Amino acid sequence: MTETPLISVIMIFLDERRFIREAIDSVFAQTYPQWELLLIDDGSSDGSSEIARGVAAQHAQRVRYLEHAAHQNLGMSASRNLGIRHANGTFIAFLDADDVWEPAKLQQEIGILNSHPTAAMVFGAAQWWYSWTGRIDDQDRDFVRRVSVQPNSLIQPPELLIALLENETVTTTLALIRRDAFVRAGGFEETFRGLYEDQVFSAKICSKEPVYVADACWYKWRKHPDSSCSHAVAEGRYSLARRAYLSWLLNYLSQGSVRNRELTRTLRRQLWKSRHPFLIQIWEGVKNPRKIQSTAAGIAHDVFPAAVRHWLRARFGGSNSLLQ
Repeated sequence: MTETPLISVIMIFLDERRFIREAIDSVFAQTYPQWELLLIDDGSSDGSSEIARGVAAQHAQRVRYLEHAAHQNLGMSASRNLGIRHANGTFIAFLDADDVWEPAKLQQEIGILNSHPTAAMVFGAAQWWYSWTGRIDDQDRDFVRRVSVQPNSLIQPPELLIALLENETVTTTLALIRRDAFVRAGGFEETFRGLYEDQVFSAKICSKEPVYVADACWYKWRKHPDSSCSHAVAEGRYSLARRAYLSWLLNYLSQGSVRNRELTRTLRRQLWKSRHPFLIQIWEGVKNPRKIQSTAAGIAHDVFPAAVRHWLRARFGGSNSLLQ
């Protein structure tokens, strides 16, 4: 008889009334039968708590609803750690409440980990999912982002971490992780409440443990303006969050036993880039003249008052895009 170990699915949510039901349905649609679903409420107030409680009450044998004391909002890392503390599975999977899985995700991932017993986790590709809106102009925007390492192979540390530093993508939510690897990593860092909390945890795994990287895409990452990433970009917080992550990682690696020249060089280069974004824009412009004109236009627009731009435009000609 083929072994079917229990997989604990951790779904954290904060005000995801619009999408949480679809995310839950994608778990119920899995072809792998042995799973439990833990719905972790991070202080929702939009009605998603009632949806989660209703699903847990209807499917009490395999779905549980959890929340922080006094219905507090403690952040993504604390919420995922809460789920892990109550999980019974030998393997752990994560699904954000605004995303969905393909039906074969758990079945295929567990098969890979059974075939590669030294792998701490299996890591697939992600679909940047715009077409969920149903709008015609979104139908051709979807694409699949893969990590730049040899696909369908066991990647030794820290090669995957280096690749993720150079080309960011979704991390922890794409993976199926062995519970004992999660314990060795020490869980999620609760000082990271939102952005980069998944990369922090993934870095702890990828810097020390072998990871199987699959070419398959089982995860649909819903792109919408109300996501935490979209808000961070719009509010100018994303680059600061990346800098905090890179600084944390440099300190984490220096305190641990990870010694790798290529990783250190890559990390320091990425940290320098995060500290000097305007210099990077100028360098990109040198390589691409159209980009430098666009960058200069943006700087001129931000630096010169409107009255000055109007005078310069009248004096030197309205066709100059730097003065618009």
